[in-house]
Amino acid sequence: MKNYKGLLIDLDGTMYRGAKVIEEAPRFVKRCREQGIPYLFLTNNSAKTPDQVAEKLNGMGIPASSENVYTSSMAAASYVSHHRPQAKVYMIGEEGLKQALEKQGMTFVEEGADVVVVGIDRGLSYEKLGRAARNIEKGALFVSTNGDKAIPSEEGFLPGNGAITEAIALTAGIRPIFTGKPEAIVVDEALDQLGISKAEALLVGDNYYTDILAGIHSGIDTLMVETGATSFKELNDVQAQPTYKIKTLDEWSFFS
Repeated sequence: MKNYKGLLIDLDGTMYRGAKVIEEAPRFVKRCREQGIPYLFLTNNSAKTPDQVAEKLNGMGIPASSENVYTSSMAAASYVSHHRPQAKVYMIGEEGLKQALEKQGMTFVEEGADVVVVGIDRGLSYEKLGRAARNIEKGALFVSTNGDKAIPSEEGFLPGNGAITEAIALTAGIRPIFTGKPEAIVVDEALDQLGISKAEALLVGDNYYTDILAGIHSGIDTLMVETGATSFKELNDVQAQPTYKIKTLDEWSFFS
């Protein structure tokens, strides 16, 4: 087992399930701190700001500050900054995406956009979808925070950002660049923020099809914990396996 210099840690299914903390999660993060191992919480949630994510974690007894959070919105904003510096952006999304784009120096426009960036938007309208498609048809780069087709709610599943993105893609006839898990972009950008190499990093998550594949696509080691979306039995049907598998986070040993 390697001596990792930094961790990327998933949230839902790894740290908590909905509004309920997973028992082992606070102990795991506190052990990270005791060992002096830097970490980032890696989430596909594009709506929340890092401060909002950290507030929820602290309320569950999981040590976190905004500097410990990396979202799919931050990955999208960083990607746009690299490829279209100081871009004019048409955005579909909420506060988390707006803040991330503003921090990268983007300006917001309705028409004549250099880039269209799409995140979950619970105030979505038909007009917004049409405006996004028109900007893309006129040559704007098409970026989406993640391809999650549905999100759970107390009433059942609701359309996720992937569903919103697909409506725009079908209208414009152009596929987007996704920046969240399971794409490598969010992992690569998070590692840049941590300041460590791929060989020094470990990604921790519960969902094989988002968390673990993100690590595999990026070329870093992965640790799958069986407290959320994917069971060990399901891994019998996939070719690329996680580097490590554990039932709970208490089973993981840190080495100094």
